[in-house]
Amino acid sequence: MNPLPLGVLCGILFGIADVFMTVFGGHPGVSRSMLLPAFSGRFAIGILGANVSLGMNRIVAGALTGSLIRFPDAFSLRSYIGVLASGIVFGAIAGWPARKRVYPSD
Repeated sequence: MNPLPLGVLCGILFGIADVFMTVFGGHPGVSRSMLLPAFSGRFAIGILGANVSLGMNRIVAGALTGSLIRFPDAFSLRSYIGVLASGIVFGAIAGWPARKRVYPSD
């Protein structure tokens, strides 16, 4: 599968999953202003995790991308382990289907 549609699909699925985790996760004072950043961060992880090639295994590159995207949120929310771990997991999942695809730049 082409990595761009794969990344968009992963991003939409990860975004929806994170919105559900935010709404049903027992966060106090969940508002609509929390849901858009939750969705957009995971959407970015899906797209970049499936498309970034750093000269290493794509699963590792996706996990690294996911952690780098989630660093600002982890610091602002002061929830380092939960936020970074979910970014690493979602990034690795996005990189997993793209791992066998060989690009001209590789």
